[in-house]
Amino acid sequence: MRRRIGVQRGNTHAALWASKVKSWHGRLLAHARSGYRGAMTERAATFSKQELRERLTPTQFHITQEAGTERPFTGETWDSHESGAYRCVVCDAELFSSDTKFESGSGWPSFTAPVDGEAVETEADRSLGMVRTEVMCRSCGAHLGHVFPDGPRPTGDRFCMNSASLCFVAADNENATDTP
Repeated sequence: MRRRIGVQRGNTHAALWASKVKSWHGRLLAHARSGYRGAMTERAATFSKQELRERLTPTQFHITQEAGTERPFTGETWDSHESGAYRCVVCDAELFSSDTKFESGSGWPSFTAPVDGEAVETEADRSLGMVRTEVMCRSCGAHLGHVFPDGPRPTGDRFCMNSASLCFVAADNENATDTP
């Protein structure tokens, strides 16, 4: 009898888990389909691969140009609490504000929203055997990270970005940025 109860509990737990996974997967697909904007064919800022290799660190190049990911809890800004703006390391476009940054526990800088809907674009990312929503800089197309539908209110989104793809400019220095 005990064995049967254990199996029933296991099945109930498995069914509950499967329904949560199905729901999560459906939300990710819907999020990927809706996107902030569709992929663009022309970019406002373009750079040659050679120029980017010379200007960016190897990590920055790998993340922004080859859709790489830095290890969690290793980036410069994952635990930053300063006020300011987060700009694209490739083209210097303003992408996120510290006002929308929050502690997600993921080890990457996380934001509830970009500075505006035109700052980033998204597309479905089916790499690594999963469905995610990739986030790219609208201006230059640099890979920034991914967005997930598990963030806090008001948006419910978690823009999980790579520190190496962002350049932080403190609020008191926002007008004194180094342009690429």
